[in-house]
Amino acid sequence: MNNKISHFIKNMSYTFSSNLISLLVSTLVILIIPKLIGLEGYGYFQLYMFYSSYVGFMHFGWNDGIYLRYGGDEYKDLNKKLFFSQFIMLLISQVSIALIIWFASNLFITNFDRSYIIKMVAISLIILNMSTMLLFILQATNHIKEYAKITMADRVIYISLVITFLLFGIRDYKILIIADLIGKGLSLTFAIVSCKEIVINKLRDFHLNFKEMFININVGIKLMIANIGSILIIGIVRFGIEINWDVATFGKISLTLSISNMTMIFINAVGIILFPLLRRTNKDKLSDIYTVMRDFLMIFLLGVLIIYYPLRVLLSGWLPQYSGSFIYMSLLFPMVVFEGKMALLINTYLKTLREEKTMLLINVIIMLLSLVLTFITTKLFNNLDSTVFIIVVLLAIRAVVSELFLAKKIKINIKKDIIYEIIIITIFISSGWFINSIYSMLLYGLAYLGYIILKRKDIKYTFESMKKLMKA
Repeated sequence: MNNKISHFIKNMSYTFSSNLISLLVSTLVILIIPKLIGLEGYGYFQLYMFYSSYVGFMHFGWNDGIYLRYGGDEYKDLNKKLFFSQFIMLLISQVSIALIIWFASNLFITNFDRSYIIKMVAISLIILNMSTMLLFILQATNHIKEYAKITMADRVIYISLVITFLLFGIRDYKILIIADLIGKGLSLTFAIVSCKEIVINKLRDFHLNFKEMFININVGIKLMIANIGSILIIGIVRFGIEINWDVATFGKISLTLSISNMTMIFINAVGIILFPLLRRTNKDKLSDIYTVMRDFLMIFLLGVLIIYYPLRVLLSGWLPQYSGSFIYMSLLFPMVVFEGKMALLINTYLKTLREEKTMLLINVIIMLLSLVLTFITTKLFNNLDSTVFIIVVLLAIRAVVSELFLAKKIKINIKKDIIYEIIIITIFISSGWFINSIYSMLLYGLAYLGYIILKRKDIKYTFESMKKLMKA
């Protein structure tokens, strides 16, 4: 077997194992925590998770620049003293920012629960951004095994602590936040051990290298803002829900989003492996690889939507207090298709082609559209259904616009495929929202079968291409 394919499969097995653990942890968190800590407590816990997702903004693209500039390099060839200095400089900056946030929460936030959450987010900021630097170095240099072990350790420690606390009768969301911070803190320790040649050095090797810092920030800030803009597309809608409705409603919608996002764990895993590989691939082959991977991915993602029907029945029985919010799964579940395609293919290719400016422009435009639509649905119409629905609309627009740009760049035609996918997803949403019975599952099943028939030649070509690749 080709050495590259063999290496890819090994890396895939590592990330698969790591992300299987993450999936199990996410499932346990979704099934157990909402049932035991109550609607308001779960709402505050989700608020902490929500705010923590934005702490990456505080390294200003520093880590993203490292990822882009050194993606595809060998770890042994890195200038360890240079990276040591960058690590210490980043640490100083993150501690300084965290202290400002901590003291600001005392001055400006009077609600105890919200003040506590902001303080914990400040601690999370230091841990996450320092971990991100080391994990990005491991990803960029294709050290996937170490990366997988570290991310796995984080989630295993976290869920072990959560289960222990719950078994001892502790039902306070604050303890769950502490468990999350301990898990992340220990994973940072493991990352430091894996990158000890970078982190553990003599102080005389430290130099204030602002030139390297500014180069990294200049390269990475576009990608970072693009990523933040991507998060804010949904984040603005969630902010609108939090402001316009109570924390319990915010928790219910967040739970539904968490369920819809579970499949993304595996998609992101493949994307992590793919980026350094594509950076080392001949650009003439990128279009063929994209076409094969796209067909394979879309068959999988559109097929995954079928699990919505039994999943909703099971969750309604297990979490009856949330059953009213599971109707929104019919609106949100298709985000798996759009986000999966973005994470695995479109964004990975745009980063490989160094199109961070394009990613930034598209994400900022969709983010601004999110702001306008959220204001209309929350403040003007005060309609929760419409507010939730715009999430999948925004993600669909972003995926279509981004892919059309990429298709032009790598000279492929995918307009017909996009139309097929929009039609089948429209059938899924309509049948789930308006019919809501076994007939909706049958209707979508027929639509999916029709899609397979229409794409049969492309599917055959995809599997033949994969066989040739494995035999190469």
